[in-house]
Amino acid sequence: MTVFEYSALTDRGKKKTGIIDADSIVAAGSKLRQQNIFPITINEIKSELLNSRINSISDLFSSSNKISLFSGISKSETAIITRQLATLLSAGFPLVNAVSTLVTQTESKPFQRVLSKIKESIEEGKSFSEGLAQYPSVFSSIYINMVHSGESSGTLELVLERLADITEKQEDTRKKIQASLAYPIFMSITGAVVLIFLITYIVPGIIKIFTEMNQQLPAPTRLLISLSSFFQSFGWIVALIPLALFIVIYGFRKTSTGLQMTDLFLLRIPKIGKMIKKSAVARFSRILGSLLANGVPMLTALDISRNTAGNSVIKNRISIAAEAVKQGGELGNALESSKEFPSSSNAFPPLAIQMIKVGEKSGKLEQMLEKTAQLFEKETEAALIAMTALLEPTIILIMGFVVGFIVLSICLPIFEMNQLAR
Repeated sequence: MTVFEYSALTDRGKKKTGIIDADSIVAAGSKLRQQNIFPITINEIKSELLNSRINSISDLFSSSNKISLFSGISKSETAIITRQLATLLSAGFPLVNAVSTLVTQTESKPFQRVLSKIKESIEEGKSFSEGLAQYPSVFSSIYINMVHSGESSGTLELVLERLADITEKQEDTRKKIQASLAYPIFMSITGAVVLIFLITYIVPGIIKIFTEMNQQLPAPTRLLISLSSFFQSFGWIVALIPLALFIVIYGFRKTSTGLQMTDLFLLRIPKIGKMIKKSAVARFSRILGSLLANGVPMLTALDISRNTAGNSVIKNRISIAAEAVKQGGELGNALESSKEFPSSSNAFPPLAIQMIKVGEKSGKLEQMLEKTAQLFEKETEAALIAMTALLEPTIILIMGFVVGFIVLSICLPIFEMNQLAR
């Protein structure tokens, strides 16, 4: 059947849009009229056109491994649909009927179109994973490969449950990070704007009184006058510096050398580097464990999971380990530090390597990778909370110091004037 998008009027005269599958436009119109819906326009949804639209918007507003907010399909929606599909399959629904049910359940129009085209491809004889592969900007390579392994092993509903767990966990972590950093970032921006406003517009009027008195001003006051003059003359340049710096760093990271250098620098920042490393290792361990548990070969699983690390240094370490595993080596030994690759030598925490080694020796690598992911996720969350708790008072102290300096610079000449008056 072909999938059509329609605009119509209900029997009460209300406008309605949606999608419907039928053999032809005429059949789609008849099907709608049987439901007391009177079509205005009916257009066939082309799979290639839909995919190109999603990809073009995704390229503009998101990175290659994330679902774009502007495509109308969020990771939260993907997780919900995945869990619902797993529930329907577990209840005995055939795959086509389960996908068809979800088409009517989801409120997202873009997701409705995607699911409809996937349903159509299944009816044409393609596998579910082949249908998903038509939309790489919506379903990641990890998602597609895990579904393929589930189809091959006959455990599709279990794989979908695991995928829902992984997606929900990632989304939950992302929201926690955003929530933790929202207040400090807001305070920093607000504080910077207020201080620049004070120094540029308020302070000059107050200081002008002292400069007209032709007396020697204290050093803090002279410094404040110089800062005020500088911001008045070159404030726009100062405002553009962060933007220019961002553009330079962004362009530098587009090169392979720049990406390596900046990622290595990030890993060497105290506290922050450890948190980045633990977060990357947690993602890698969870995805690798899930892939292996669902029958994906080790080398394929390593190739897929390394792209989730998010840091080129760690990705290189995993690539090196994959080559060693390909030659018959063990994963734990391959992930250890190597003299041949000093830039990647400390990419993996020793505890993670030891847990992987134990898993390989005991024959329970998948379970040990899951435990490794849980351990480092908790440590990352704890480190983030601690960093945020330290960041807030630090920002307040810095703002207090700057405001105190301004107040002192204004009050000192007043105190001196009072002493001279006596």
